[in-house]
Amino acid sequence: MEHRIIIEMGAGNNLHAMDYQKAAERAIQDAFRHSTLPIFDSIGLSHTDMRVQVTVGVQEPNALDTAALAAVLPRGKATVTAVFGGQNVTNPETGETAVIATAAVEAFLPSQSGKWALTT
Repeated sequence: MEHRIIIEMGAGNNLHAMDYQKAAERAIQDAFRHSTLPIFDSIGLSHTDMRVQVTVGVQEPNALDTAALAAVLPRGKATVTAVFGGQNVTNPETGETAVIATAAVEAFLPSQSGKWALTT
């Protein structure tokens, strides 16, 4: 049994090249900038015990290399799933399209029930 220990959301964009991969990577990095997991050092767990599930939304999910996105995740056993989401925003004056990606990063640990207790 696993327990989700964190969920963080992030957004990223690519303003000029319609690069979905770059926008997705920035969304994942944004989510990481909003979190920290001191539990590993606090109770002596290995980061390799953590499973990381990332869901990235862009308007063209098939344009993403999910294996490459998983490879940039710094810890845990990571998987990335691409789904339809995010936004494409076109500038009517230039025709240029900005790509906006969203990311949800979830981290799971095996149940720690009975393995440690808080003391006062």
